[in-house]
Amino acid sequence: MTKFINENIEINELPNFEEVQLNPLQSKYFNVIAINLSLFNFLILILFFVFSYFKEDLFSNRVWMIMGIAISILISFSYPLAKLSFNNKGFAFRTHDAIYKEGLISETTTIIPFNRVQHVALHQGFISRKLGLASIELFTAGGSSSDIEIPGLQLEQAQKIKNLVSQKINPTLDTNETDPTAPVILRI
Repeated sequence: MTKFINENIEINELPNFEEVQLNPLQSKYFNVIAINLSLFNFLILILFFVFSYFKEDLFSNRVWMIMGIAISILISFSYPLAKLSFNNKGFAFRTHDAIYKEGLISETTTIIPFNRVQHVALHQGFISRKLGLASIELFTAGGSSSDIEIPGLQLEQAQKIKNLVSQKINPTLDTNETDPTAPVILRI
């Protein structure tokens, strides 16, 4: 029988992921965010006006005016907040893992070792496709959603990243013979 050993790890000897230089998302991706935000804000305004037109007697004119001003203020602050949030996102790929950082108020840094990745997918939404952008999703075992989604990458860069991760998770895969936009799925 083998003796079980579980030694302490010195905290100050652990690698510091904060020192990694993160790559920013493509600046064109903010256009995608702004368009989506504009569509959402337009929908909110339309709902407000429709509701106030058909339920005019629900509140006094003063309350409707206050609600309209409040919605206008919220919409006007949504763009600067989106820009600040966009500027706080970054990613990096290292020899053994992928890093993605996001968040404005609550910052989240996700690190996924490549040996935990089950498959990688490349996606393009309608607006992103028109701008030549794509997103990469890394999936690990035990979840139905992606563990990291890195949006706002140039399509060529996303294809290279997909091929890199595919090689890391399945070294016998010849990425020159595969479709770079197709998801790579490992079946175990």
